[in-house]
This record gives sequence, C-alpha cells and structure tokens, in this order.
Amino acid sequence: MNLLNTVTATQIWFTAAKQIELRYQSLSAAESNQVLVQVECSAISAGTEMLVYRGQMPNDIPLDSSITALQQTTDYPLQYGYASVGKIIQIGSNVDADWLHKRVFSFQPHASHFVTDINSLIPVPNDITAENAVFLANMETAVNLIQDGNPQIGEQVVVLGLGVVGLLLTELLSRFPLAGLYGVDAIATRRELAKKMGAKKVVGTTDINQLQTLLDHGADFIYEVSGSPIALNSAIDLSGFNSRIVIGSWYGNKTAAIELGGKAHRNRLQIITSQVSSIAPQLTGRWNKSRRFDLAWEMIRQTQPAKLISHRVPLSDSKKIYQAIDRQPADVLQAIFCY
Repeated sequence: MNLLNTVTATQIWFTAAKQIELRYQSLSAAESNQVLVQVECSAISAGTEMLVYRGQMPNDIPLDSSITALQQTTDYPLQYGYASVGKIIQIGSNVDADWLHKRVFSFQPHASHFVTDINSLIPVPNDITAENAVFLANMETAVNLIQDGNPQIGEQVVVLGLGVVGLLLTELLSRFPLAGLYGVDAIATRRELAKKMGAKKVVGTTDINQLQTLLDHGADFIYEVSGSPIALNSAIDLSGFNSRIVIGSWYGNKTAAIELGGKAHRNRLQIITSQVSSIAPQLTGRWNKSRRFDLAWEMIRQTQPAKLISHRVPLSDSKKIYQAIDRQPADVLQAIFCY
C-alpha cells in the first residue's frame, strides 16, 4: 500500500439550475479494494450534463443506474460528470501493486481526486494519451449507435446533430460502403468538421429540403443525436418506407409535438431508442461491455478525437465555461477541465 498524507479534493457541485460551486473535500485513505486517483482531465458533456446544469433532468430516476458514482437522484445539490482520466497514486492493501501509477478512465464526476473501487476503473492503453482517452464514453456511445443502427452496404444515412457524438458517429459511418452519408446541424463550424470527417453533404437545420431532393426514396435510416426532441419531425420528413430512426439523444424532461400521423404512420417507420449503458439484445450472445470498450479504444486510436477539443480550462473557470456552453454553444465544441 502506498501511503500519502490526507488529500483534499476540489469538486464541482451543481447547487441549483445554472448554479455551480467548487467544494473542497478531505478524502479518506483508500480502503483494501480501493484506489486514490489524481485526475489529469475530465470532459464536459454538452448533452446530458447540460440537462443537469439547466435543471432539465427527470427527477424520478437515478442520474445513471449503471454507474455507481451516479446512482443518486437528480435533486440538487449534486455532482455530475462521467468522463475522467487520471493516474492512481494510492492503492489499498488488496489491490495488485501493478495498478500504482497506472492511467485509468472512470465514469466519475468532475473532481481533482477521487477514491473508488478498483473494479470501477478502466485501464487506459499505454499508446493512448489522456486527452484522447477522455473521449472513451462518447466513443463507446458512437460504437453503440453503429451497432444499434446496423448500417448496410449501399444505404443512405443521415446524422441529425453534429456535436461530439454526432461527429464521432459520422467519422465511423464514413468507413462503411454507404451510398450516401449526410449531416444536419445549425452550427457552420460543425458542418465543416463533418465534411472533413467523411460526410458527403451537410446542411443547416433550415435547409433540410436540400437533402430531401437527394433522397428519392427517403433515407434508409436516420440518427437523431441533436438533443432536441423536435428534430424527430425532421427525421420523419427525411424517412422513406420502413426507414429506421435511431434516437441516441437523451431529452431529459424536454418534450415536443411529434407528427406521427400521415407519413410516419403509412411509412411503417422503425423508431429505435439507443442507450449505451446496455448491449443490444441481439448482440448479447457475443458482445459484452469489455469487448465494446476494446473496440472503442481501437476507434480512438484510429480517429484521434482530441482534435475536437475546443477549450481546456481549470476548475476555477467552471462557471464561465458552463455559461459559455449554455449561451454560446456555437463557440464550444468539446470543453475539458485540466487539473
């Protein structure tokens, strides 16, 4: 066991809608099966995390039932975050000494240090940097969306929403022999990135009719990853007979009027909700979380997602960066905290 003096962790707490504060917590020494992690960087989610920031989370379910650190309810005050990378600086008596000084990924709220059970950590491969590793959660989501969508050769595919997940998804889809890969987003810089990452044509949210003229029979399937429930109407407009719409967004308590009559009804649409905390039932005979993480690491090696980082800030600037994401989303693609 590596003994250290008491460590004081700096933590981000959400105290009310659009209210952030830093708190300082003395951490106990790691117990027998635990480790102490010193964080190098953690990524802000502009999707789910901003629902927490804005007070738009449903209050009748845990923050995340599959992540130990996020099984509390959504009542304020609370901690949030699920993409943290750091190095183990203390190990408990029952933890193998090889873990000491290892770089690890954890689904952990934003904090400079944390103590956790060794089984909750994912070792970062030696050839992957901390800033690339912090994208593991988003890359796993993109991989899961691919598996749930099951793209086929020659299909026409549309990605609605080109945030970090939408861009990673676009880059992975560009590797398939599709007939066409298209993107939609309101932000011009994201549209340009999507083109560089393999999209055939990308349009703004007010120009979707340009895609409709290219899709004679409608899109074969559409990914909705914009975070806006009203975008489902655009997905329906772009669909054809028996098209698949894969919903990767979590809308929280946001709602919208969805036009399920007429075209949606007669086209026999398949609407699939996709959530990364589980494996699709049709894959569970061969796939588990460990295998999917291995694939996500390989996709990180191939795509180097750190190129999407637009802002690197200290925890002391947390209020400013959350306000920027909330008020000027066009200016912030991926913000990370650097410790």
